[in-house]
Amino acid sequence: MNPTSLFHPAVAAWFDRNFVTPTAAQAAAWPAIQAGRHVLIAAPTGSGKTLAAFLAAIDGLVRQGLEGGLRDETQIVYVSPLKALSNDIQRNLEAPLAGVREALRAQGLPDVDILSWVRTGDTPPGERQRMGRAPPHIVVTTPESLYILLGSDSGRTMLATKQSRGFWSDPTPSAGSSTQAIAGSVISPSKSLPRRSRRSCRAKSGSRSMTGWPS
Repeated sequence: MNPTSLFHPAVAAWFDRNFVTPTAAQAAAWPAIQAGRHVLIAAPTGSGKTLAAFLAAIDGLVRQGLEGGLRDETQIVYVSPLKALSNDIQRNLEAPLAGVREALRAQGLPDVDILSWVRTGDTPPGERQRMGRAPPHIVVTTPESLYILLGSDSGRTMLATKQSRGFWSDPTPSAGSSTQAIAGSVISPSKSLPRRSRRSCRAKSGSRSMTGWPS
């Protein structure tokens, strides 16, 4: 079975136009992600781990949008080191979002506007306030900024949604690690984050612990 058959036709069409076949990491991860299981992808750099997570998340949001149930609330949180965010966003989020919207139009289906937002220490206060008024469906952030979000009332309110579907971390191995060529992606279906309870969320590199929200 082609793993992309698990996706909505518009999502599968975008992938098939841009890639010959899924990587081994993607082919192994997608069935488990689509089944709602907690998933750890440990594979060499360049094996498509980040796209595996993003595309599965986009597929779920597209399906909600076509069914008329895509609310203005945050469902997906992606955590990555600051130096990796620019490349991750362009190649693994913005490109598939634009391509899937184009595929929806080509198939004569309604448009689905999936909102994403990058939160780092450089994000202006005004933009942070706008995010609180109109929460994005996907939040991309750094470990430091996620810690700040979880420590604030407004951040916990944004993340405490009934439709919260997933959290994943894509850490970079630390210098001197024996797993320099390996980076892991954690995809964790998550329940709503309690508004008044503080939860820890940490990601450590290599083969050491990577923890998502409790479910």
